[in-house]
Amino acid sequence: MTSKADWTVIGSPVDYETDKRLFFDQHEWETIEAASARIIPTDHDPGAREAGVVRFIDRYISGIDYIYASADGSGFLQIEGREADAWRERIAEMQETYREGIRKLDKISQEKFGTAFKDLNEDQQDEVLVTISGRPKPQPISLTSTESEHATFLQGTFDEGMDFFSALALHTRQGYYSDPVYGGNKENVNWKVIGFPGPKSLADTNSCEFSVRDVYVQDFDWADLIPFLKEKQGE
Repeated sequence: MTSKADWTVIGSPVDYETDKRLFFDQHEWETIEAASARIIPTDHDPGAREAGVVRFIDRYISGIDYIYASADGSGFLQIEGREADAWRERIAEMQETYREGIRKLDKISQEKFGTAFKDLNEDQQDEVLVTISGRPKPQPISLTSTESEHATFLQGTFDEGMDFFSALALHTRQGYYSDPVYGGNKENVNWKVIGFPGPKSLADTNSCEFSVRDVYVQDFDWADLIPFLKEKQGE
């Protein structure tokens, strides 16, 4: 079995200046763009719409050509053999999850408001997303959230077996914060939101031209980082 370092590089980074669709039709594209924009809305900072999250999702579920970016960011790795077969099966399931999810979004929208989801106002879209998710609309969170709210932070990173809304929420976060090579995070807008300078390209992370060492805390007491140790010191 070969390592990913030996895989063939194909294609190029996703061009975030194009709205060419690889999987979604126009209606589906606009629906997912609208839904992702309610998951990470635009306020004083750019949201999912400005980040091009729908482009990230469209490329990701279009097949197996946009799964692993190459280490230097020049393109994507060509998946072969059993791993390719496994990914084709996963993506085919996710494609159906999205198609069915979009149909359900529109069905609920028609029943509640008499029009397609993408044509609703933001409050109406939120109501439809609450219905399809089966969960209340989340409140803003912060690092000062109480212990009972910590479950909000326990979010997975892999989508296999997820329902439509859970997958959409995950993919929206991934498209918002991932490296721009994958088609989201247009012009690093969302790294700027969180104050992360980011590399100019993935190649800079491999050559070590990009590093976050300068923001490391060099002098610290482990007890300040691990409450258990602080408790032991107090005994």
